Amino acid sequence: MIIQMNALEVEGLSVLYNKKPALQNVSFGVPQGVMCAVVGPNGAGKSTLLKALLGLVKTNGGKIKIFGSVKPDKKAIAYVPQTENIDWDFPITVFDMVMMGRYGSTKSIFIKKSTKQKNKAEAAKALKKVGMQSFANSQISELSGGQKQRVLLARALVRDSALYLMDEPFKGLDQKSSRILFDILKEMEQQNKTIIVVHHDCYTVQRYFGYVALVNKSLVSSGRVEDVFTEGNLKLTYAEE
Repeated sequence: MIIQMNALEVEGLSVLYNKKPALQNVSFGVPQGVMCAVVGPNGAGKSTLLKALLGLVKTNGGKIKIFGSVKPDKKAIAYVPQTENIDWDFPITVFDMVMMGRYGSTKSIFIKKSTKQKNKAEAAKALKKVGMQSFANSQISELSGGQKQRVLLARALVRDSALYLMDEPFKGLDQKSSRILFDILKEMEQQNKTIIVVHHDCYTVQRYFGYVALVNKSLVSSGRVEDVFTEGNLKLTYAEE
C-alpha cells in the first residue's frame, strides 16, 4: 500500500468542558488509507476528539490539519455519530435519512433534476451496500440497533468522502452486523479511504485495525497496532487517575 500523506495531523490539541480538561496537549498523525482505532476508558475524551476534528467543540489550543489543510473541504469528511445521538422518532423513512448525506454535499436545495436522480441512485446504492435496501421505505423508528448503525453508515457512504470519523459504530452490534460493518470498512480502506473509529472493544482491535491511538485525556501512544497496542501501553491508558 502506498501512503501518500497523513490524512490527519493533530498537534497540541486541548479542549475544556466546564473549565475541566477533556483533552490535554494531544498530538498524533494518521496516514492516508488506513483504519485507525481510538481507544481509551469512558470519559477519556475520545468522542470529544472526533468533535474537535469536526469543529463541533471549541478547542483551547493546538492545531488540526486534514489532508494538509487547517480549513479542509467539508465534503472531504463524513461523520457517523453514536446511534443514541440521533432522534429516531423523527418521522422520516430510511431512504430519506440516507439522502441527507447527499444534501449535505450540494450548495443549494434548488438542484437540477439530473442531480436529484444521481442523489437517489447513490442513496439506493449505499443502502444495498449495507444490506438495508429492503428497509428503504420503513420509518427509522422501526429499526433495530444494528439496522440503525448500518443506516448511519449508508448516510456517510453517500458523501463519498476521503476521511470518515465514526463514534463507536460497533457498539451493541451482534456478530453478523459487526462482520458486515467490518467488511465494508475494509473495502473502503482498500479504496484509500481513511477511517478513524472510536472503539470500545480492546479484544477486536488487532483483528479490525492497522493503526491505533491510545487516549486518556492525553495521548498515551499512537502508531501501528503491532508496535503500540501492548500490555504496558494499555495499563497506562486504563490506569486510574
